[in-house]
Amino acid sequence: MELKIINAQGQISGALSASDALFAREYNEALVHQLVTAFLANARSGNRAQLTRAEVKHSTKKPWRQKGTGRARSGMTSSPLWRSGGRAFPNKPDENFTQKVNRKMYRAGMATILSQLVRDERLYVVEELAVATPKTKEFAGQVKNLGLEQVLFVTKQLDENVYLASRNLPNVLVLEVHQVDPYSLLRYKKVVFTRDAIAQLEEQWV
Repeated sequence: MELKIINAQGQISGALSASDALFAREYNEALVHQLVTAFLANARSGNRAQLTRAEVKHSTKKPWRQKGTGRARSGMTSSPLWRSGGRAFPNKPDENFTQKVNRKMYRAGMATILSQLVRDERLYVVEELAVATPKTKEFAGQVKNLGLEQVLFVTKQLDENVYLASRNLPNVLVLEVHQVDPYSLLRYKKVVFTRDAIAQLEEQWV
C-alpha cells in the first residue's frame, strides 16, 4: 500500500510504501462499531448517583388514611411512584461500564480504520512535525499551510514545543503512536502521521 506524503504546503510530494496488513484491510463495520463503543464505555467515569427511597428527604407519616378517601392507598411519600420519591433501581458510582476487547480484535479493528482512512483519502504522511518555539501562532500557521482544519497528528515521540504550541488549538490534536485510539481516528477529518510514526506502528502491530 502506498501512502501519500505531503510537504509543508500541503502538496503531495511522494509516496511511502506501507504494510498491506495495516493499510489495505477490508472494512468491517461491526468490528469498528464494537471497538468504538468499548472505548467510549471504558472512558466513562461512572460517577452518577441517584437516591433510593431510603435516602430521599421524606416523612414517614402516612399521607392519608388507608380507607374511605377514594384514593389509592399510600404508605409514605418516598415511594418510587411519587414525584420526588426514591428510585427503585438507582444508578450508583460503583457501576461498572467496562467492556473487554481482545488484543487481536483491537489490532484488527485499528487496521480496519486505518485502511478506510487511506481509501477515503483522509490519511497523509509528513517527514516530521516540529516547531522552533512553543508558540501557538507558529504551529497554527503550519497547519494552515498544510490546508488542514480538523486534524489529528500522530508522531513517534511528542516534542515539547509541539505539545505546548498545539494544546490551545480546538480542532487539532497531537498524539504519540501508543496513544492513538479508534475514536480520535474517526473523529478528525484528516489524520497525519510522521514517517517515524508509520515505521513504529508497523514494528509494533505487523
